[in-house]
Amino acid sequence: MERAVLRTLDANANRAREGLRVLEDVARFVLDDASLAAEAKSLRHSVTREADALRAPAGASHAARDSEGDVGRPGMTEGEGRRSALGDLVLANARRAEEALRVLEEFSKLSDRSAASRLKDLRYSVYTLEQRIVDAVAGRGESG
Repeated sequence: MERAVLRTLDANANRAREGLRVLEDVARFVLDDASLAAEAKSLRHSVTREADALRAPAGASHAARDSEGDVGRPGMTEGEGRRSALGDLVLANARRAEEALRVLEEFSKLSDRSAASRLKDLRYSVYTLEQRIVDAVAGRGESG
């Protein structure tokens, strides 16, 4: 697979997992909600499985990784550097995961249409998880 595609898959798989990990930790440590935490963890593991299958052979995307040379690495937007409430943090990380899943879905269409369908399903599952966590945070009066 082309190096640029592998870099894209790698970056977006990482981004999706990172966003889901934040949601998982909000559910686990802030909301004390085992069900929501388990759902986020399950989605994160599903993303890993799908991404690993797309990036086969094993290690191909790591070999293509160029964190130091990534032109998008420097700097942080104003919104990234500030969260005014827990609800903002939840929304930012849910959107991070959703957008990354959309990129994975689109790029998977180049080689595996069935993976694209599974990634789309995962993205919609994250939309649902986002709403459940946002509702739980709002119920605590911490929505932002």
